[in-house]
Amino acid sequence: MDETAIMDGLTATFRTMFEDAALSLTPDMTAADIAGWDSLRMILILASLEERFDLQFSTREMDSLRCVGDLVRVIAEKLAAT
Repeated sequence: MDETAIMDGLTATFRTMFEDAALSLTPDMTAADIAGWDSLRMILILASLEERFDLQFSTREMDSLRCVGDLVRVIAEKLAAT
């Protein structure tokens, strides 16, 4: 799966989580850029992404996430390893 497909999946997940059909993600977006993106919401996002992409995030990977681009990178690495 390429990064464009991963970003499309992330966008769909974020639009659902934040109930905003117009939400447009960029790789440099952080929690500070989206109202309501707090630690609880992050857990829900990660759980949804694990289901969508059929993978599991390790604690180390979760701790390394600082922006949407980090999510794309980690997902791409995990999918390439399977």
